[in-house]
Amino acid sequence: MSIRPILEQRQATPTMEGAGVHLHRAFGFQDPTELDPFLLFDDFRNEHPQDFMRGFPWHPHRGIETITYVLSGTVDHGDSLGNQGTLGAGDVQWMTAGSGILHQEMPKGNRNGQMHGFQLWANLPSDLKMTAPRYQDVESKEIPVITDDDGTRVKVIVGDFWGKRGPVDGISADPQYLDIFVPAGVKKTFKIDTYRRAFAYVFEGAGAFADASAPTGVLLEKEIAGEEYNIRDMSGNRTLIRFGTGEEVTVQAGEQGIRFLLISGAPIQEPVAWHGPIVMNTQAELRQAMRDLQNGTFIKADH
Repeated sequence: MSIRPILEQRQATPTMEGAGVHLHRAFGFQDPTELDPFLLFDDFRNEHPQDFMRGFPWHPHRGIETITYVLSGTVDHGDSLGNQGTLGAGDVQWMTAGSGILHQEMPKGNRNGQMHGFQLWANLPSDLKMTAPRYQDVESKEIPVITDDDGTRVKVIVGDFWGKRGPVDGISADPQYLDIFVPAGVKKTFKIDTYRRAFAYVFEGAGAFADASAPTGVLLEKEIAGEEYNIRDMSGNRTLIRFGTGEEVTVQAGEQGIRFLLISGAPIQEPVAWHGPIVMNTQAELRQAMRDLQNGTFIKADH
């Protein structure tokens, strides 16, 4: 087995989206080849309703899929096809925008006025860009959770892992989306198929990931030896780790344990023409999408 090297490690950047939602962006609107097939990842964690209540009013999507995972609070959603509903704590929505959809997402806090969730954008290959839109709304109780003997807990949202399969299916790029908690002081290894691009997003606790580019070192009783492990800031304060090619990721949890998302998918490796929430393969296709928005033909009649 080969450890995946750490290509980059950085904290998410504060930004604002929608009608004034404060969030942190781990990546997006930069180089779309970095984490192909994934385009954008946002963490919307807020303690005060005024920072998120204005939400994300009506806006278009075409050529991508959006994956929303709610940890705390709720998100009301509706679209131009008449779909509507509410995502609660632990729920997931995988929306395939395909040929085009207009929708809105309006977050609401929990009883303490807090909101926390994530949104990931996944690209669609050229042969699925104009597929019919669809939703997969998955309640928390439908998502398998595996607890290992050492207390490691893995929520399998998408893909196969440790003999369990996540409830979302039929998605391109063969993605895997895991919510992982490793208890304090535990060292744990997770296998990722070599054909997938992969990243981790740390949002609770602290720890360190092994880096294949560093020489082998020794784990100390109270700390992690820098010769083997990357020990720069790995706090739960919204840290992205982008991995290179390999077969496994190894993490050493800190004193409070560590919780992170481990997300991977097969790269599409196609040209990207990108403008906001619309992602096509060519500038001509992008211009056509803009014309469709302007003349009212963005939503296909046969859908």
